[in-house]
Amino acid sequence: MNKNEEYEKVISRYYGDEQVSAIIMLKVDTKEADAVAKKVTQFDKVEDVFMVTGDVDIICKVKFANYKELKGFVLESLAGISGIKDTKTQMVVTTFKEAGKAITEAKGES
Repeated sequence: MNKNEEYEKVISRYYGDEQVSAIIMLKVDTKEADAVAKKVTQFDKVEDVFMVTGDVDIICKVKFANYKELKGFVLESLAGISGIKDTKTQMVVTTFKEAGKAITEAKGES
């Protein structure tokens, strides 16, 4: 088993069939940044899209029913958008505040 397969197995086991939230960072061709952002906003599971300065160009917040759906979105849906050079996905482990509201008890915390 290679490192990618091992990583996938651990992540799938940890998240299983639970809902997952993630932050996806996109590096894009500068000339196509607006078009890429508009295409990304069309996906229902994408909650927020921000054009930013720094090491990446666009940051998206997404939620999926499970890890498998998130993986499919990144590998299939985003991969099909012209102008995206690279993606980095960071899965949310614990949410303390969302949509302006503090979460009183984080999932799995007591």
